Amino acid sequence: MMCKQQKYSLIWLSLFSLFLLSGEETQAAESQAVAANGASAKSAKNIVVIIGDDLGRTLGCYGDKNARTPHIDAFAKSGTRFDNAFCTTASCSPSRSVILSGLYNHANGQYGLAHAEHHFQSHAWVKGLPVLLKESGYRTCLIGKFHVLPEANYQFEKTADLKTQGARNSVRMAENAEEFIKENDPRPFFLYYSSTDPHRAKEGYANETAYPGVKPATIDPKEIEVPPFLPNEPEVRQDLAEYYMSVARLDQGVGRLLQALKNTQHEADTLVVFLSDNGIPFPGAKTGHYEPGVRLPLICRIPGQKPGLVSASFVTWADITPTLLEYAGAAGPDKYKLHGQSFLPGIADAGWSGRDHVFLSHTFHEVTMYYPMRTIRTGKHKLIVNLAGNLPFPFASDLYFSPTWQGALKRQDSQYGNRMLSAFLQRP
Repeated sequence: MMCKQQKYSLIWLSLFSLFLLSGEETQAAESQAVAANGASAKSAKNIVVIIGDDLGRTLGCYGDKNARTPHIDAFAKSGTRFDNAFCTTASCSPSRSVILSGLYNHANGQYGLAHAEHHFQSHAWVKGLPVLLKESGYRTCLIGKFHVLPEANYQFEKTADLKTQGARNSVRMAENAEEFIKENDPRPFFLYYSSTDPHRAKEGYANETAYPGVKPATIDPKEIEVPPFLPNEPEVRQDLAEYYMSVARLDQGVGRLLQALKNTQHEADTLVVFLSDNGIPFPGAKTGHYEPGVRLPLICRIPGQKPGLVSASFVTWADITPTLLEYAGAAGPDKYKLHGQSFLPGIADAGWSGRDHVFLSHTFHEVTMYYPMRTIRTGKHKLIVNLAGNLPFPFASDLYFSPTWQGALKRQDSQYGNRMLSAFLQRP
């Protein structure tokens, strides 16, 4: 009979083989996607990327009854909503490095968080999306959260001054975006609008509700529908209610930004992509490969498309850069191949099928949180290989000290949502 170690080895070898096969497929697709190497960006194909921070599928357009997101929901009706969209790693900096490079974070070197003592950063040879677009004739602007290193790899030509209260005043950010769009510059633009909402603040969400131009949402914790992966307890309801108020603040900024495109008469020549870096900031989502951490919103609108489309195709954040490069007619990096593949045809065609599976890869969040995971997700099955499964699952500090987790510890729960707490802490 086969021993347990042999079984695990065979599982890992099978998964690794699939990774290699996927790499060959996506490299070929990427070569086709950037075949328009000499294409000019002078056709004014503008690009706006809107990225939420720790935002799950907690939006009305994804069926969440707790959400107060009328602007994002309206945007989804005007474009294409992807139902099987995945970040490759549920951690802020690594995920953003994938979005902006088209490479898995275990390859680009941004294994974990960029700030403070964590100090993870991409390899010097990585050439990020804003650099590639600028080389193709785009003017580029970052508004809000950056959170990847080194800055030169992902250099934006301009960082708009937020003027008021940082990246949580999403309306003020959108007003700054309109100022950038209006600048007297004939080049097409790439705008990266990156809110800090709905990331958990150090003091919680309660003190993060009053911003000029933003109307705070009021959500009664008693009306919250608790998702099955979380305990249905009073402090969880309160925690979620404050989270959804932060989501509502982001929604107002998205609405103002989309209005800015109308005001400047650029709605008809701009590709808009809305997504999140990773799942909601609650234990069982962010920093793990369970569905709430990695299956995320992706809404796109390309000029001239049929509205109200829903795509079942599988895409990952490694696909964002090749998609935008193809749209821009811009060349990819000349010294290496991208891991992702363009899903540009799938934005205007809900019947398009790019692939029926995705691969996910996680190594770190905080520097003390080494816990590598490799995952394959198909339409019917999901396999998570915990390469350090003999270690207890490490907690991000903001998740550990959240009211949700502290409540579970105080009650000494044996169950956490729909999982046994023992299996949650010591992953199989």
